[in-house]
Amino acid sequence: MQRRVVVRRSPVHGRGVFALRALEAGERLLEYKGEVIAWRVAIRQHRKSGASGHTYFFGLSDGRVIDGGQRGNSARWLNHSCTANCEAVENGDRVFIHASVAIAPGEELFLDYQLTVEDLADEEARLSYVCRCGARGCRGTMLAVGS
Repeated sequence: MQRRVVVRRSPVHGRGVFALRALEAGERLLEYKGEVIAWRVAIRQHRKSGASGHTYFFGLSDGRVIDGGQRGNSARWLNHSCTANCEAVENGDRVFIHASVAIAPGEELFLDYQLTVEDLADEEARLSYVCRCGARGCRGTMLAVGS
C-alpha cells in the first residue's frame, strides 16, 4: 500500500503531517495512537517530565486521554489550524483522523484542536494557547470558541 502521509518540519510549528498524494474528503488517514490513561494520570506524568504547554494528549469523551507521547504514532504531529482540513472521529477508545476536504499532495494536514482549559486566569497561561496557523479567519487561539 502506498504511503499517504509523511512527518516533516512544519512552517506552522515544529513537525507536521503532510500529504504524499491527493487525499479525498472523508478518507480515513490515520489512527491517533498512544497509551489510553485517566486525565489525572496524564497530568501527573506531564508535570514530572513534560515541557510546559506541549503535550500529545487527545481527550476522549469518557474522560480519559490518549497520550500520543507514549506508544504514539505520526498522528501526534498533526498541528492546529483554525481552518482545519481534517477531523477526528472517536470510536470508543480509538480516534481516527479523516480528511474533511480534498487535500492536495504536499499540503499539511491540520486539526482544529478546540481545546478547553479550566483555569486561564493569568495571561501567561492564555498565551500558551496562541494560534500561529496564519489562516484567513484565524481566531488567534487554539482554544474552543467561548473558552
